[in-house]
Amino acid sequence: MAQASIHASAVVDPSAQLGSGVEVGAFTVIGADVEIGDGTRVGPHCSIHGPTRIGRDNRVHGHAAIGGDPQDKKYGGERVALEIGDGNVIREFVTINRGTGGGGGTTRIGDDNWLLAYTHVAHDCQVGSHCVFSNNSTLAGHVEIGDWVIMGGFAGVHQFCRIGAHAFIGMGALVNGDVPPYLLVASDDYGRPRGINSEGLKRRGFDGDRIAAIKRAYRAVYVADGSLADARQKLAGMASDSADVRDFLDFIERGERPLAR
Repeated sequence: MAQASIHASAVVDPSAQLGSGVEVGAFTVIGADVEIGDGTRVGPHCSIHGPTRIGRDNRVHGHAAIGGDPQDKKYGGERVALEIGDGNVIREFVTINRGTGGGGGTTRIGDDNWLLAYTHVAHDCQVGSHCVFSNNSTLAGHVEIGDWVIMGGFAGVHQFCRIGAHAFIGMGALVNGDVPPYLLVASDDYGRPRGINSEGLKRRGFDGDRIAAIKRAYRAVYVADGSLADARQKLAGMASDSADVRDFLDFIERGERPLAR
């Protein structure tokens, strides 16, 4: 079993647990109550503060700041945590904060995500797997991101908003409402839905029938006349023939914030 490789200039707290084959670059600081899984590589000038758990085979590039205190004035030093899964790429100057006592206590990031340079993930966010956050994309506190979400450069999400699976948030879009699964959101004064993410769905193996059903669901909510209650009734009828529409409807029914419209 390969031991961890730690640069002579790095500072690693004696209580930190580093797995087999972990690499720690020059001038990096790893604090107390940090666990890093096998095969993860941490570049130079990074900081990782605990309580933080990082899984296997992640790649953390230079100057990333991971597991810092939440940027919340209500935070009073209580024990809160960050959990990161396996196979993520975390690029230069990314910042990921731990949770807050009043927000569930833990920020979570799944597996196989790409967080590109200057991405910020705030306290208590819950991020799924297989997402791409382009440069300078930003999540405020308590945001939930489903699997396979793509965020364009300089996109931002307001606190407590949810982004459903397979959504695409365009460059510079500012999201201040919930975005159901599969949608495409484009930049405006605030990000507004502009159809569904058809191209992304095709790349992930969705066939024509599935995409057509999702398009019908989108039109029921965003194009047809009538209230959101009317749209929910239409979706309920469609959902019996489409698991994707059921996911769309379930997302809407769980929401506490208004939809992005």
